[in-house]
Amino acid sequence: MKTSIVRAVVLICLAGLAAAWWFNVPARMGWTHAQADALTLYGNVDIRQVQLGFRVNGRVAQTLVDEGDSVKAGAVIARLDTRPYEDTVRAAEAQLAALRATFDKVQTGPRPAEIAQAQANHAEQVANLQNAQLTYERSRQLRPNGTVSQATLDQALAARDMAAARAASALEGLHLLQQGSRVEDIAAARANLQAGEANLATAKTALQDTELRAPADGIILSRVREAGAIVAPNDIVYVLSLTQPVWVRTYIAEPRLGSIHTGMNVEVVTDGAPNHPYRGTIGFISSVAEFTPKSVETPDLRTDLVYRLRIIIDQADTALRQGMPVTIRLPRGN
Repeated sequence: MKTSIVRAVVLICLAGLAAAWWFNVPARMGWTHAQADALTLYGNVDIRQVQLGFRVNGRVAQTLVDEGDSVKAGAVIARLDTRPYEDTVRAAEAQLAALRATFDKVQTGPRPAEIAQAQANHAEQVANLQNAQLTYERSRQLRPNGTVSQATLDQALAARDMAAARAASALEGLHLLQQGSRVEDIAAARANLQAGEANLATAKTALQDTELRAPADGIILSRVREAGAIVAPNDIVYVLSLTQPVWVRTYIAEPRLGSIHTGMNVEVVTDGAPNHPYRGTIGFISSVAEFTPKSVETPDLRTDLVYRLRIIIDQADTALRQGMPVTIRLPRGN
């Protein structure tokens, strides 16, 4: 009988100690009262990755970084052979120079020497016309006496008419030079010049694109191409993991949706460093319900409809890696 009583007392004491230990968990874990009462969610780290490649094709001349290297935004990480693109730039520059000279010529109009030459040519043709007119008049006066034949008179008449046509043509040519270039010719020359400038700009852009630069700060995850490889614009050369932003993707059930809001501060902890929480902010709450993904560790909500959240980590470090499972604590009343 006494043994039973002793056993009962021992069991009661052990139960009391277990209860004390259980209710003291938040204190031992370093949680405040508000943290112990926090809404807990589970999610995964989401770090953006960028597949980098050249916008132009060519032969890879240099690969300047390797897997695991940290790069800054704008840093050159690979180069193509630039000689073909340099040749294209020089050809475009030569073509542009020719088009600019043509435009200047059309816009300026004829030179004074060209106008003087046209005036001299017109004067010459007028003199020829006068001479042909005199020859014709003499032949016409001598024809009634039979001194000249009808054929000679006809030839003199034809020569006069041709001289008159040449004089009229020389006069019109002089007028055209004096009026300068047509508006349409100037517009066409200007359009050709602008097209040449655009071609040169395109060639220079292609030359600049022979350098592959990091679009943002990050870490090289993989180097896909090596020096000497021939690549096309769609080929991947590097895969870059961005340093910022670092997000956490998680889900919340509809009954708890009213307890959160955009801009709400949260704590994010990893399994490997539970005493090193990260501060985060809810940046996005989906307006579309979906079934809980299997990758989210929420045993009691496997088949319930949930809403996706995006939490932005304020001061992320390299300890947070793509896909890492994390725990999110959302204090009630925040």
